[in-house]
Amino acid sequence: MNLVKWIESLLVTLKVPDGISNFLARILMVAAVLLISFIATYIIRRIVDGHIYRLIRRTKFTWDNLLMEKQLFMRMTLIIPGLIIYLCVPLVLDGYEQGVVIVLGALNIYFILVALLVTDAFINTLLAIYETLRVSRDIPLKSFAQVLKIILYCSGLIMVIAVTINRSPMYLLSGLGAMTAVFMLVFKDPIMGFAAGVQLTSNRMLKKGDWIEMPKYGADGEVIDITLTTVKVKNWDNTITTIPTYALINDAFKNWRGMQASEGRRIKRAIYIDMNSIAFCTSEMVERFSNIRHIADYIERKKNEIKKFNDSLGVEASEAVNIRQLTNIGTFRAYAFAYLQNHPDINTDMTCMVRQLAPTEHGLPLEIYAFCADKRWVQYEGVQSDIFDHFLAITGEFGLQVYQYPAGTDIAKLIDNEACK
Repeated sequence: MNLVKWIESLLVTLKVPDGISNFLARILMVAAVLLISFIATYIIRRIVDGHIYRLIRRTKFTWDNLLMEKQLFMRMTLIIPGLIIYLCVPLVLDGYEQGVVIVLGALNIYFILVALLVTDAFINTLLAIYETLRVSRDIPLKSFAQVLKIILYCSGLIMVIAVTINRSPMYLLSGLGAMTAVFMLVFKDPIMGFAAGVQLTSNRMLKKGDWIEMPKYGADGEVIDITLTTVKVKNWDNTITTIPTYALINDAFKNWRGMQASEGRRIKRAIYIDMNSIAFCTSEMVERFSNIRHIADYIERKKNEIKKFNDSLGVEASEAVNIRQLTNIGTFRAYAFAYLQNHPDINTDMTCMVRQLAPTEHGLPLEIYAFCADKRWVQYEGVQSDIFDHFLAITGEFGLQVYQYPAGTDIAKLIDNEACK
């Protein structure tokens, strides 16, 4: 006699009608099975949460903590109630073959879903363990993990449908060829993102922590996340810009990683000199320049070169056009270069020069091209500002004037001067 029959006979002895006793017996069995499943699951979860997790926290390893954080063990406990119900179905539904088939089919779907959840947690754990490694900054694999999850859940969906319609999964897979165009349309962004992610990773074009600029999308900041379909950039104003992954392949962007990995950060800025202030140096100016520490040797060397050249001209030296002379712009350029060479925050092992660019309507650009040894943003800006503060303030010592558009005060002074005349 099975358990249902025993409960039914017991109910009959309690004077329960025959038609109702069988139904109540099965209801009691279902309730008992569900209660046992609940209690067993609760006990297993308490063991996992109380003992296994406590043991994990005491170990020196970090990867087992990630197993706990990603809820891998907790998701595995979901198999317990399914197994209990699966074992009890033949007892509860004895004599109801169709009911057994339906319940077992539902349990098969439940097991598939649990397997998907456990596998998803396992993939998350592997990804989290990988991201603790230094190589993960150079080769991010989050997009690949997302592709793996898409394949996983698509496979799970096919298996669920196969169980529901009681057909082999191969039967469904054989019909997917006709659905290829639909899948291409539905998964267009993930497919393009995956292809872009492969190129970005294989070519080392982008990684987390890189500083990138992409004006088209308003991005100027640090890459904080690279996923299958998007790249998140935390801008310097603390806003977040989301860029489609494939856009980084189709469009141009600037990556500052090379600067961060180099020995210096470039300073490239010009001072515009009013060309009306450019002139030859007088003897008094040359004498004064001889006392400037950074260019004293330069002035002495140039004086000897110029004297030797002018002496070789003979009578032609009587014409000012024929002789060589120092200019205030050339002397200032030499001073600026010497100042950079002696600056403690300039990396002199990298390119360092002061050069003239083509004259413009704004004056003569005198460009400073050097590399700051301190690449940190705030410190770099401070060094750059200090250098140009000094150059802008000292140009007057060389008889030069910095060009700028006339302001309202300049026009007012001009009007006042004309009125005084």
